[in-house]
Amino acid sequence: MTADDESVARGDGRLRSRAAAEAYVASVCFKHGPPALVGVEIEWMLHHPDRPGEPVDLDLLRAALGAHTPPALNPSSHGRPLPAGGIVTVEPGGQIEISSPPSDGLFPLVGDVTADAAHLHHLLARHGLAPHDRAADPVRPAQRLLDLPRYAAMESVFDRVGPHGRSGMCSTAAVQVCLDAGPADRIAQRWAVLHELGPVLVAAFANSPVQHGRRTGWKSSRQACWLSLDPGRTAPPPVTDPDPAATWARRVLDTPLLCVRGTGTWAVPSGVTFADWVSGRVAEGVLERPPTEADLDYHISTLFPPVRPHGHLEVRYVDGQPGDDWALPTAVLLALTSSDAVVDRVREICAPVRDAWVPAARDALADPALGAAAAALFPLAHDVLSAGGHPLVDAPGPLLSRLREVTEHRVLRGRCPADDIYPLENTIDGAATTAVPFPPGLYLGDVPPDASGDPARNPARIQEGVR
Repeated sequence: MTADDESVARGDGRLRSRAAAEAYVASVCFKHGPPALVGVEIEWMLHHPDRPGEPVDLDLLRAALGAHTPPALNPSSHGRPLPAGGIVTVEPGGQIEISSPPSDGLFPLVGDVTADAAHLHHLLARHGLAPHDRAADPVRPAQRLLDLPRYAAMESVFDRVGPHGRSGMCSTAAVQVCLDAGPADRIAQRWAVLHELGPVLVAAFANSPVQHGRRTGWKSSRQACWLSLDPGRTAPPPVTDPDPAATWARRVLDTPLLCVRGTGTWAVPSGVTFADWVSGRVAEGVLERPPTEADLDYHISTLFPPVRPHGHLEVRYVDGQPGDDWALPTAVLLALTSSDAVVDRVREICAPVRDAWVPAARDALADPALGAAAAALFPLAHDVLSAGGHPLVDAPGPLLSRLREVTEHRVLRGRCPADDIYPLENTIDGAATTAVPFPPGLYLGDVPPDASGDPARNPARIQEGVR
């Protein structure tokens, strides 16, 4: 054991070598154990139905949430959980989010989150606020409402790349499903299948065809934003990786710091990676102290890949869904990762489209290959859920019925939620689509060799996003 490793072992929390930092990341981000728990984080954008162009008033939101107000909105609030245990948070653009506690099965999860969502939406409705049915704001421009150092730093970093980071931060909403990483000998397979499923589920649940008052030409404008804004921080990793924990640890260390908690702006010099900090390769007077494990934990929270390891695996690529349909991607993901035999079949089905993130976001199930994969996967998910046999995949009857309906009337017809027109979008002129290309280019592939994330330095890894 080296002296640097000994300092970590002593528990002082300081990191003084890249090796120690990588070992820490690998140990905390991938927790071994059989799949036993599931959780969700559900986001909604809020608006006044009679005044959809107005931004959300934060004082009004505080009044609506009352004792459930998160500390980000009111530092003196303890953020009391909702009746079934969900925690309310608020995102930079005023999006509201429920984070469920871990649940030991789909049936109790759906019951608890449905009850918490109904309670939350009732509180909001009393103050004239309602959730959007879409995953991208169809009317308002991107506007950051939370004036917090983290979000100010994030906005500054993303603005260097282009406008889509601000849109992703402030004008989109997702369904994020949290799953156990699995036994040590199956983590690589589980990591792979969650990514290989990504393009198909992005396509099947694409729900953001309009953003900022124009039809973007993308079925999932939300996913297009995240794929285009900062490749080092947001791009999907290589799928076939025998040691995802080690690869993730290297990526974390090679990603530039977004910010460091402290006083003032929290800003850091552009291009300084965590590896630079832990190795002491920074300018004099900047980040002079050695980083701690808490600093590294915070740095990990500033990466936004399609699947983020937090001990459990946080699946982040699904668009927010209308009403109670957040339960559909949750159920499908649980079903399609429920056994080794199912996972093997899923990976076989997904193989032709496992890298099709761009067609998935742009064309959704209108892409023939993605449509064919979804047409095989959704009936398989329904069969697994119908058979039950394990609490994680014990689905409520209404959810099974809804999945069957969506499979028959949407998925098998090559449609997704984005193909339905909502009343608020009826007045938006489709001719405005080509006025400003959206987005001008998308990153595609594994983590860039240049850790700065600058697309200009990795031209072979950019795929033109506008046909």
